[in-house]
Amino acid sequence: MHIQTQALPAFSPTRFLVARWGIFAILILAYMLVFFHRMAPAVVAGDLMRSFGTSGAALGSLAAMYFYIYTLMQIPAGVLADTLGARASVAMGNLVAGSGSILFGMADTFWEASVGRALVGLGVSVVFVALFKSNSVWFSERRYGMVSGLALLFGNLGAIASAGPLALVLEVYSWRLVFIALGAVTLVLAALTLLLVRNRPEDLGFPSVRQMEGRQSHPPRRSHWLKDLRVVFATRAIWPVFWVGMGMVGGMLAFIGLWAIPYLRDVHGLDRTAAATYTSLTLAGFAVGSLLVGGFSDRIGRRKPLVLAGTIGYALTCLVMAVFPWQSSLVGVILFFLIGLSSGGFIVTFANAKEVVSPAFSGMAIGLVNTGLFLGAACLQPLFGWVMDLTWDGTMADGVRIYGAGDYRLGILLVFGFSLLAVAGASRMRETFCRNVTTGD
Repeated sequence: MHIQTQALPAFSPTRFLVARWGIFAILILAYMLVFFHRMAPAVVAGDLMRSFGTSGAALGSLAAMYFYIYTLMQIPAGVLADTLGARASVAMGNLVAGSGSILFGMADTFWEASVGRALVGLGVSVVFVALFKSNSVWFSERRYGMVSGLALLFGNLGAIASAGPLALVLEVYSWRLVFIALGAVTLVLAALTLLLVRNRPEDLGFPSVRQMEGRQSHPPRRSHWLKDLRVVFATRAIWPVFWVGMGMVGGMLAFIGLWAIPYLRDVHGLDRTAAATYTSLTLAGFAVGSLLVGGFSDRIGRRKPLVLAGTIGYALTCLVMAVFPWQSSLVGVILFFLIGLSSGGFIVTFANAKEVVSPAFSGMAIGLVNTGLFLGAACLQPLFGWVMDLTWDGTMADGVRIYGAGDYRLGILLVFGFSLLAVAGASRMRETFCRNVTTGD
C-alpha cells in the first residue's frame, strides 16, 4: 500500500504496520476459536450422545444451540461494531465464550451442556462482524476482498483443528478437558483484546487509511443506530446475498459441522480420525476458495459472477453426493473438497454488502448477511437429524444411534434444497464493480 505523508501528521509507517497487523492477529486468533467451536461437535458427536443419551434430533438441537444464539446476535453484533467498535465487543464476547466453554466441558446434564453451548454462541457471535469492521478501517478498501479471504483462510485453520487434529487429541484427552482448556485460552484472548486492540488508526494517533491514500475520510455516523439499521434493512440490494449465505454456507456448516462424520462412520465404515480427514478437506477447500476468490474479485473488479459460479458448483456437488452412491476414497475426497472450494465463493458477499450501503453502516450490513448464513445452519442441523429419525430402523451401537444410507440421503437432499436458495440469491445480486455505490469510490 502506498502511504502518502504529504500534508498529514508525521508518523512512522513501520509503527502503523506493526499496529495494524498486531490488531489483525489478535482478532484472527479469536476468529479461529469461533470456527473451532462451530465445527467441533461433529468430532465429539458420539461422545455427546453417550454422555447425555441423546437422539439425533436432540444432538442436532444441542449443536445448533450455538447457531440459534449466533444467528439472533448478528444484527446486534453489527450495531456493536458500528457503535462500540471491535475492541469492546470482542473483549466482552471472549469473556462470555470462555466461560461458556468451561461450563460445557464441566456439564453433568444435557441442560447444562445446552446453556454452555448457548453462552459460547453468544460470546463468539460478535467476533466475525467486529473483525470485518476492523478490516474496513485498518486496510485499504481496494484490498477488502483479499483481506476478507485471508481472514477466512486463518479462520478455517481453527475449523481444520477441530476436525483431524481434535480427533487425535481425543485419543489421549477427554472431550471435557479439551473444552475447559479452550475456555481458558479464550479468557486470555479477552484480556489481550482489551489491552492491545484499537478501533481505528486515529485512536493511536495515525491518519485514516483513506487519508494515507490521499482521499478524504468517510464522515462518521451522525444519526441514531436504530435509524441507520432501518436504512440497512430497507436496502433491497443486501437481501440476495443474505440468501446466498443461508443456502450455501449455512448448509455446508450444518452438514460438515455435525453430520458429516457420523455419515462417514455409519455409511462408509470410517473411524472418527479417518472421517475427520474428509471434513478437514472440506474446510481446507473452503479456506483456499475464500482466499482465491477474494483476491481474484478485487483484481477483476467484479463480484457477482464469482458468487454465482460458486453457488452453482456447490449445488451440483450436493446433488451428486445425495443421488449417486460412491465407494471410492478418491471420489469422496473430491466431493468433500469441492463442497468447501465452491462454498468459498461466498466471501465476496460481505464486500458486496458493505458496498451497497453507506460506509458508516458496514458493520450492520455485514451482520445482516451473516444472519442468513447462521440461520441456515441453525435450521438445517436439527432438520437433518429429524428427517433421519423418521426413517431410523432402531439400530444402536454402544449407546449411539446408527443411521442407514437412506436416512442420510434424505438429510443430504435437504442440504441440496437449501443450495437452490443460494443459486437464486446469487442470480439477483447487484454488481458493484468493487466500489461503494453510495459514494462512487
